[in-house]
Amino acid sequence: MKKIVYLSLGSNLGERKALLHAAVERLRELGQVTAVSSLYETEPVDFISQPRFLNCAVALETDLMPKQLLARTQQIEHALGRRRSGSSPATAKGPRTIDIDILLFGQSVVDTANLVIPHPALHQRRFVLEPLAEIAPDARHPLFKTTVRQMREAVPREGQAVKRITE
Repeated sequence: MKKIVYLSLGSNLGERKALLHAAVERLRELGQVTAVSSLYETEPVDFISQPRFLNCAVALETDLMPKQLLARTQQIEHALGRRRSGSSPATAKGPRTIDIDILLFGQSVVDTANLVIPHPALHQRRFVLEPLAEIAPDARHPLFKTTVRQMREAVPREGQAVKRITE
């Protein structure tokens, strides 16, 4: 059974725009990409001593299960130059060629050691909520029962500059 999945893509190393476009093209192998947001330039959060990110959101209709989707998105990250090493803030939240996060997976809730859906920080991150609100403002968080639009409006703007980029 196909589900609509919302993903967040980010890049702050290399040719950021080209890497995001390449990731979206590779996501088409996993199902039907039904929407892609504009690109947004954003300040880094958590580990701030790094270059600015380009971010976007993608809606994907897929018949993959959550763990299968995670494995496939990590394969895409690896193919586009992402290297994971260590678990310090500098490596886990530091600069990367591409990052693909699963935000929402239909109305599913997953809580395992390697995967948590909905994304646990979704409601706190303007750099995720701005692009997601562009393509799915009425999508609902399955635990909070609030829409993406409502979550975006509740997040402070201070410290989370997000600027839409025109191509």
